[in-house]
Amino acid sequence: MSRQIITTPDAPSSPLFSQGVRAGSTVYVSGMVGVDPQSGSRPESIEGQTLQALRNGEAVLRAAGCALDDVALVTVLLAHPPDFAGMNEAYAQVFPQDPPARAVARLGPELPGILVSIMMTAHVPD
Repeated sequence: MSRQIITTPDAPSSPLFSQGVRAGSTVYVSGMVGVDPQSGSRPESIEGQTLQALRNGEAVLRAAGCALDDVALVTVLLAHPPDFAGMNEAYAQVFPQDPPARAVARLGPELPGILVSIMMTAHVPD
């Protein structure tokens, strides 16, 4: 099975990781943070960063030919576990019904100003 690297200018990027990788009918989206890829700015709140991180992940999904409805698993990494309720509030705006499977854990490294990192795994529709 070959893998295809997914890139888009509509999500943060780094030379250290691919924004997404498609392997067969599965798309893996790297951990997206709540930074606006155009301006480089980030919201101060966990709600704002969660929404931006989900928008960034959605942009990678679009570049791979799928959408949020195709997401099977979301992994959320929080810098501060007490932000769980605020993250959930924003997350529910994006996945209001029939949400994907999800795991939430603590973000290991301390990244200045970064409150959340969100990874997604999706199935490309036939």
